[in-house]
Amino acid sequence: MGSVSAEDKMDTDFDEETPFSSTSSTSSAPSKQQPHTFHFDSSSSSSVTLPKSSSSTTSFFNHSRTRRISRSIYLVLIKAKINILLPFGPLAIFLHYFTGKHVWVFFFALLGIAPLAERLGYATEQLAFYTGPTVGGLLNATFGNATEMIISIYALKSDMIRVVQQSLLGSILSNMLLVLGCAFFTGGIVHYKKVQVFNKAAAVVNSGLLLMAVMGILFPAVLHFTHSEVHLGKSVLSLSRFSSCIMLVAYASYLFFQLRSQQNFYSPVDQEVDTCENSDEEEELELTKWEAIIWLGILTVWVSVLSGYLVDAIEGASESLNMSVAFISVILLPIVGNAAEHASAIMFAVKDKLDITIGVAIGSSTQISMFVIPFCVVVGWCMGKDMDLNFQLFETATLFITVLVVAFMMQEGTSNYFKGLMLILCYLIVAASFFVHVDPKSGDD
Repeated sequence: MGSVSAEDKMDTDFDEETPFSSTSSTSSAPSKQQPHTFHFDSSSSSSVTLPKSSSSTTSFFNHSRTRRISRSIYLVLIKAKINILLPFGPLAIFLHYFTGKHVWVFFFALLGIAPLAERLGYATEQLAFYTGPTVGGLLNATFGNATEMIISIYALKSDMIRVVQQSLLGSILSNMLLVLGCAFFTGGIVHYKKVQVFNKAAAVVNSGLLLMAVMGILFPAVLHFTHSEVHLGKSVLSLSRFSSCIMLVAYASYLFFQLRSQQNFYSPVDQEVDTCENSDEEEELELTKWEAIIWLGILTVWVSVLSGYLVDAIEGASESLNMSVAFISVILLPIVGNAAEHASAIMFAVKDKLDITIGVAIGSSTQISMFVIPFCVVVGWCMGKDMDLNFQLFETATLFITVLVVAFMMQEGTSNYFKGLMLILCYLIVAASFFVHVDPKSGDD
């Protein structure tokens, strides 16, 4: 009798581990009654009950999986208000093949890329919940610049080297002047009764890297326009490739310094506790890790598709609008590409988290100048394209003055709406300058 009761006990334990019972194992009361029900069914009509339970389990999991996928699609493609611009992407492709009007293709592709850039930022922020704040900030800057990098590679394939240079330069100017200026301005208006502060040490490190990038871009331009090359037409390209490799090494060292050597270097001491307390209230985890990774891949592919049509329509739109390619590349393209950074920087400034705002705006500019631009030079080297760091005197001088202005604005470690207004007005001067600027021919000095 003892052995029989032990076998019966093993049967009931086995019944408790069936897939159907595991789905409701979280509640203690039903789990005690379920084994008796399954033991009665198995003794009477086991051939009927087990397939029925397995089919119900399969339908349950299929329903939950379908509901999870539907919720993920809703969160990424429907919930945000900016997603109303998503249909403009397919419309741009339609117009490209059936009308050939480059102006409409260009503007509709711009409008279609804008929500994709913002959704890339959203998926990256969701992935940052699983990677931690340091790696998350790096991922945010990297995928935030994915739009500019994809557009640059497509333009490089089409031998539009000046478009690559000017679009990347425009991204740096837009992040440092427009994005940071709007963040300082809105944050200062919301918190007008107090002085907003940020980590001055992190700002100094980023300013140093930006000045190093200016040095790498300045010397090839000066070497070309002073006619002091050892080998005419070749020394500038060789210097650009060497400087690009050095800049990539410097950026890799910066990443190692940020991720390993000084993990808490960018955390403000006086606000660290408050940030940890309010992070759960202000931020919400909505996607799983694999959902965020899959959406990053899907959005990146769709951005790359639209970028190809956008690049093809730049020259036609420039002729139709009687607008220089330099203005389109430096002003219009970066405004769309920096949509995610723009929204994130303003949001964090309103929440009085200026350290994250600095990391988004200035960190993105640092990554473009120290990684994306040298990376494009190396990629052009591998593709046989003469991509160099000679950004012409006008663009180089603009970048140099912009870095100096921003460095002086951040040297005190404080922010207010007046500093933000000054940065916005500086960007308007830059935009007006490029509106009247005509890009010189390759043979002109």
